[in-house]
Amino acid sequence: MKYCSRLVAIVALLIAFSSAVCFGAEKDATASVFFPESQYEFSPVLDGTQVVHDFVIQNKGNATLTVDRVKTG
Repeated sequence: MKYCSRLVAIVALLIAFSSAVCFGAEKDATASVFFPESQYEFSPVLDGTQVVHDFVIQNKGNATLTVDRVKTG
């Protein structure tokens, strides 16, 4: 009987410890933006020609990255 109650106590402590570790990790969650290419030089084009370039934005963090605003240079 004592063995069973000790086993239950150990399992309860393990569950409590693992929950604390899981929830504690969320407090340190941050987004970290990374730009492999921060600028791009277009080759000469005729006036009025539409030019397009896609910039890659990577999130190297462990939280959701939200882009709120984009400005052209």
